[in-house]
Parts: sequence; structure tokens; C-alpha cells
Amino acid sequence: MPGPAAPVAAVRVAVRDLLDRLLDAGSLGTGDLVLVACSGGPDSVALASQVAFLAPRLQLRAGAVVVDHGLLPGSAAAASETAAGCDALGLDPVVVRTAPDGGRATETAAREARYAELEDARAATGAVGVLLGHTLDDQAESVLLALGRGSGTRTLAGMAEVRGPFWRPLLGVRRADTLAVCEALGLRYRIDPSNAVDGPWRRADGGAVPRAAVRDRVLPALADALGRDPAPALARTARLARADADLLDALAEEAWSRCADGASPEVGLDVAALAAEHEALRTRVLRRAAVAAGAPPGDLLAVHVDALQALVVDWHGQGEVDLPGRVVARRVCGRLVLAMSGE
Repeated sequence: MPGPAAPVAAVRVAVRDLLDRLLDAGSLGTGDLVLVACSGGPDSVALASQVAFLAPRLQLRAGAVVVDHGLLPGSAAAASETAAGCDALGLDPVVVRTAPDGGRATETAAREARYAELEDARAATGAVGVLLGHTLDDQAESVLLALGRGSGTRTLAGMAEVRGPFWRPLLGVRRADTLAVCEALGLRYRIDPSNAVDGPWRRADGGAVPRAAVRDRVLPALADALGRDPAPALARTARLARADADLLDALAEEAWSRCADGASPEVGLDVAALAAEHEALRTRVLRRAAVAAGAPPGDLLAVHVDALQALVVDWHGQGEVDLPGRVVARRVCGRLVLAMSGE
């Protein structure tokens, strides 16, 4: 039977593999600083321990950033304790940031605030990248959430291993392994109450935290129905979807050059050229046009893209389409024009 060294080796190999690839690609260089985003939970604590171990061996510097959302009693003390643990691992610098919630105690608002603080910390310290502790289990949850929203291929692709300055080396590692690392190495960690189904990140209607509900209710029910753990298959779905989405996005870039004839703040698309494109490319071009005209990407839903597509392939004289962010789309003389409303 595998001993306690096996989970440590799994996490260490995953971190080493990603850092080696970043070094080989020139995204990292000797003496560069990387930060670990550490919440104090077992995933990020296990990650922090192995980054601290590997960084000097790869001639890198490693620090940590702890984000306190300030929504729970004692959160400042918990952040300080997490920072002390990072310091004990030899990580330097260790930065504590407080994310203003602005009264928006929702999971989405918290995530946006957290990433903003992580990016600010990265810029302030001169770090090249921020390592995040998302695991295979987190990836599986992301796929199920995307399926529940009726999302397209890009969202089904889940979290990217590398996206700009944010790096996720543990997407192939199970959550149970990160917990085992902490236990094997005697690392202090805490279970974040904000990750509970009844935690502080509420839906607008006051319902259960979506990701926590998927973790605690949906995945166990799915495992019972299938007779096996569904997480590896869901993570594999994300990997396959990402390959498809990457190809479609590249083809959509070419379609954009064939169809677009305007620039922000007014974006124009040639209707005939757009109608000739495959629907998978057409919808991507329409979404890009809406965002270029000023629609917030997070608020742009499939129903909005469908309404835009109707102006192209199901035209029967209908009026303009209202989009998030006060963007209006209308068909004029063979062009689809998207611009901010003058109201």
C-alpha cells in the first residue's frame, strides 16, 4: 500500500512539472519570484509547502499572498495565522491583502475581488506568476456547474492550467492527496467555513452556495448513481473540451477578420459574410462583437447571443436587441451594428 510519501510525491511532481515547463518556455527565469495564493486550506497549504521546497532547487524565489475577505468573524486572525505558516515554510515575501466586499457577499463577487487582490500583490512584489491550489476535484465541480448553466465548450473546458499570470499545477491531483500531504508533513491548515453549503457566499435569492452544493450534494449523488467516482471523468471532459475550444477560438479569430468592418465603440459586422460562417464560429464572433462594443463578458448570456444570431440568420424585420451594459445591436443595410445606447 502507498505510504504517506506518495501524496507528497504526487504534489511535488505536479508542481515541478509545471515549473519546469514554464522555465523551458522562457515564461520563468533564474531568480524570478513566484507567489503562492494561500487561503490556509489543505490544497493551498500543500501547494505552498512544495513550492517552498522546489523553488531554491530551481533557482527561483517563492513568496505567498493571503487574501482576507473580511466577511467572517476572526478572518483577520485566520489570515495572520496562515501568513505565519507560509513564513515558517520559508516563503518570502508573505503578503496579506484585504479584499473589500462592498456588501456583495456572493461567490462571484468574492472570486473577482480575490483575483484583483492577487494581481495587485503580484504587481507590487514584481512576481512573475501566482500559483493557485485548484485540484482535479475543483475542476470536476467547474464542469458540473457549467453543465447546469447550459454553457458552451469554452466554459465546459473548466480552469486552465496556465492563464496569464495565474498557474494551477494541481489540476491532476486529488483533494484527498493535498489533505494527506498536510497530515504527512504536520502542516497546520484550516477548513474554510466560507466553502460550506451555508457559507457567506450566497446566491441572490439566498440559496445555497452553488459550488459547495455541487461538492457536498451533487457529486456524491452522481457517484452513487454511477457506482464510481465521477470526478476523473469530469476532469477529462474539461481537458477534451479545452482542446476543442482552443481550435474553435483560433478559427473564430479568422472568421472575425472576414466579418468585422468596424472598431469600438461601434462595431460593424457584414451580415452576409457572418451568415456564411459555421454556427460555432458565428456565435463566437457575435459574442466578441458584443464585448468589443461594451457588454460586460460576465453578464453576456446565451440568450443574448441567440438574439444577435436571429438578426443574422432569422431576419424578418425585428427591432434592435438590447444587451447588457447598455449595448444595442441593430441590422442596418446589410450590416449588424453594435454600439452603446445614447440613453
